[in-house]
Order: sequence, then C-alpha cells, then structure tokens
Amino acid sequence: MSEEINTYLSISENKYEIFLFDKSNSKNLYKEVIEVKDKSKEINFNFLNDFLEKNIFTIEKLIGKFIQNIFLVISNDQILKVNLGIKKKNYDEFLNKKNLDNILIEAKDLFRENYPNQEIMHMIIKKYFINNTSHSLFEDNLKSDYLALEIQFNSISNFMIYELEKILENYQIKITKYIDGKYVKNY
Repeated sequence: MSEEINTYLSISENKYEIFLFDKSNSKNLYKEVIEVKDKSKEINFNFLNDFLEKNIFTIEKLIGKFIQNIFLVISNDQILKVNLGIKKKNYDEFLNKKNLDNILIEAKDLFRENYPNQEIMHMIIKKYFINNTSHSLFEDNLKSDYLALEIQFNSISNFMIYELEKILENYQIKITKYIDGKYVKNY
C-alpha cells in the first residue's frame, strides 16, 4: 500500500468506523460506520470482527492491494490515564534537550515498572517547572538547579492489544499505532 494512503480503524463505545485516507490529497477514499447497539463499555470483539470482515475486502478491492498496516483509534473508557510528577537535579550549568530526554526516559521506565500490563499510547507533558516557575513549553539554555515535569500517560491494556491483534491477524494486518481518540480530538 502506498505510504500516502493510510487505513484507520476507530473504536468508540457507540460506533466502529473504518477509513481509507489519502494523505497526498487530504481526502477520504472510503468510510464505513456502524452503530454499536450493545452499550457496554467493553469492546464486542465478535461484532468488531464481523464489521471488519465486511469492510477489509472492500477496501482492498478498491485500492487493488492488501492492507498491511492500520492505525487504531480508541475512544472509550478502557484507556488508562495516569498523571505523574517527576523532579530531577540538573548537574549541568544550563538545561538542555538531553536533560529533558533523560527525565522522560526515567518517567517512562517508572510507568512501565508500576503498570506492567499496560502499553503506552501517549506521553503528554502537561507542564515544565524551571526555577520553580511553570512553563507550557520547554526552554533550552536556562540556568536552573532542577527540572520538574507534570506528565500524563494514556495507555491501553495488553489484554486489549492481544485481542485486537488476534482479530486483525485474520486479515494479515498489523497495528501500526494505537491512538487515544479523545486526546487527538481535544488536541
């Protein structure tokens, strides 16, 4: 499949949607939506499989190629959101991107250690604290003894990943990226 054409599967509590999007022309080539009658918070994997069965082959016929990868957009309450604050001493004279990268790696490691059954979808820096002052953007080359961050992790359970990958495996499709639909919509 062309790098310019992406397939998206969107799963929310009240509907499932599949899109074929042409990035070069910024337009949808295909869109199918089905309402979910079962208002449970859980994903109905059998219903999802039936939905995919009806649409994957239609899309592949439309583009004349097999879909190999798909972006999965999830908008439901099964996404875990965890806020984390972390503060590190700055041993350099000035703050730089290396300081930021190191603290982000440590935050990610802390999350993975405490939530081993979750996969990180998004790591969102809410605030930077430099010289005890809150900033919305990171500023390089400021003199500060400490760098502190307020971070939000959005994650999905490994069980859900396994179930979704198992369904898409029937069509030889791999999930390229998991995306929190509510975060993207508000972004």
